[in-house]
Amino acid sequence: MKFDIIIIGSGPGGYVAAIRAAQLGFKVAVVEKAELGGICLNWGCIPTKALLKSASVYKYLKHAKDYGINIPDEVTIDFENIIKRSRGVAEGMSKGIQFLFKKNNITVINGEGCIKSDHSVEVKDIENKLSLYEAAHIIIATGSRSKELPSLRQDGKRIISYREAMTLPKQPKSMVVVGSGAIGTEFAYFYQTIGTQLTLVEFLPNILPIEDEEVSKHLERCFKKSGMKVMTDSSVESVSIENDICKVQIKTPKGESIIESEVVLSAVGVVANIENLGLEENGIEIKRDKIVVDTYYKTNKEGIYAIGDVVHGPALAHVASAEAIICVEGIAGLNPEPLDYNNIPGCTYCSPEVASVGLTEKKAIENGFEIKVGKFPFTASGKASASGAKDGFIKVIFDAHDGKWLGAHFIGENVTEMIAGAVVARKLNARGHDILKAVHPHPTMSEAIMEAVAAAYGEVIHL
Repeated sequence: MKFDIIIIGSGPGGYVAAIRAAQLGFKVAVVEKAELGGICLNWGCIPTKALLKSASVYKYLKHAKDYGINIPDEVTIDFENIIKRSRGVAEGMSKGIQFLFKKNNITVINGEGCIKSDHSVEVKDIENKLSLYEAAHIIIATGSRSKELPSLRQDGKRIISYREAMTLPKQPKSMVVVGSGAIGTEFAYFYQTIGTQLTLVEFLPNILPIEDEEVSKHLERCFKKSGMKVMTDSSVESVSIENDICKVQIKTPKGESIIESEVVLSAVGVVANIENLGLEENGIEIKRDKIVVDTYYKTNKEGIYAIGDVVHGPALAHVASAEAIICVEGIAGLNPEPLDYNNIPGCTYCSPEVASVGLTEKKAIENGFEIKVGKFPFTASGKASASGAKDGFIKVIFDAHDGKWLGAHFIGENVTEMIAGAVVARKLNARGHDILKAVHPHPTMSEAIMEAVAAAYGEVIHL
């Protein structure tokens, strides 16, 4: 069978590439060995947000009296149904991809794909039957999986990855989460909120280590206030299992420590799925375990492309989707604008939420900028007070000379919904005073952005 484009993988990179290619008139096929939608829709972004919503509802109900509402019976957790709801949300999203593929006449080929030449893909189905498909263009979008450390080998039962963390048969009484990136932080918050005794271990000095230090420190204080044990500058040396209990040996600045827990969640990062794709056999260049591509995601082999977690760049769903569109539009000869990797937003959906884009204050100074920094706490926000969500702040960083918006760092309720405004403003080269003089609605959480900008320029009213 012949196609214009064959895409290996149907995650946020693969399915977006397929739909955009079909819109542009290409005959498209997608090779997928598991569920349509990939990890993000089935085992990542979407089902975790469903879990976090359940935690949020539980937290609200526990504090209903703060809002003048009395709930007569004790609020309890139905862990099995929380998991069931999350899986149902994921299943619905996957079915949505099926609908979109059918709508756009995209062929789905179930099985494992392997590139056999510049223009053909061999697919092995569940019965190990091999079929060959040809295409003028082949896009690799196979995503990533949980990374394993030698000291933290996953067994799927006691030492688990994010995938098992979403489908545990019962709620553990205690858990150690190793790694405090977005995945580790979100799961730590979820399990802590629903009543699991939680220890969060981070090798670096701060949790969420890529975020602005003030944001990371604030979140750590919030977590500790909730009862979570947070251990930074610490590393897991080994885990032994005795009588179904994990004994986690942790090296800390103060010496060795052993913590017992029912489950250990390894969230130390991800590794690209580049094995068994025929890359080496076809001479496709790989560097530091990632496929090397150019601005339009072409590999060194004509007609073969790669996007998403298998190439260098942030391992984020929205990045993979943006790369997918640029890649396909490049194939179509539309000369798309290259992706600006300096303007990629990052979001972490714990509570308070964290969202950011651009340079941290430390990075801006290291890069030689003279800066103006503005902060506005939600304690001074009328909407935040009315909502009972006063935790957090807005922080903005500008070039002191020309007003260029260098970075935005938010922590608070619903800030993941607010960061897009900063991304668009930076894309349009808006300067500090452009933001300050744009009227923001009151009362809203988002007006804190304007107030933070005003603080940077010495014009803040409500502080």
